[in-house]
Amino acid sequence: MQVCRFDTSSIIDRAGYDDDAQLLCLRFLDTGCYFYFGVPRDLFDAMCVADSAGRFFNEHIKGHFRFERDLDQRRFGP
Repeated sequence: MQVCRFDTSSIIDRAGYDDDAQLLCLRFLDTGCYFYFGVPRDLFDAMCVADSAGRFFNEHIKGHFRFERDLDQRRFGP
């Protein structure tokens, strides 16, 4: 699994990606971890280098892919 951190993002802590499953895992600072299914690798790569991870998420991920919340991971905020 590939992982990238978003040290300057105010909403997303990190992202992980599994190539075999086309699974994107996003860890949000306030709401925990969510899994997004069927996400192409190029979107993960683009998100990792985007100027704003939150804006990229809102424009390219949110509302475009089926997702589930990881109920075992509740909150990761400061």
